[in-house]
Amino acid sequence: MLIVAVAWIYVVGLMAVTESSIVAGIMTFLLYCVVPLGILFYLTGSPRRKHNRAIAEKAAADAAAQPKE
Repeated sequence: MLIVAVAWIYVVGLMAVTESSIVAGIMTFLLYCVVPLGILFYLTGSPRRKHNRAIAEKAAADAAAQPKE
């Protein structure tokens, strides 16, 4: 998926370069590249975040269960 994201950044970067003004180029890059890829990476990272949260909760529970000296 990373190669697709890099290719999309390249395509949108070329689209932004060909815009008539700098503001239009920046808005094109933000609205066609940064926002959609941010949403995509957030959604596809959900299982990883759940897994990491479960590991952290298990480690906290194990630490709380050990007797303190």
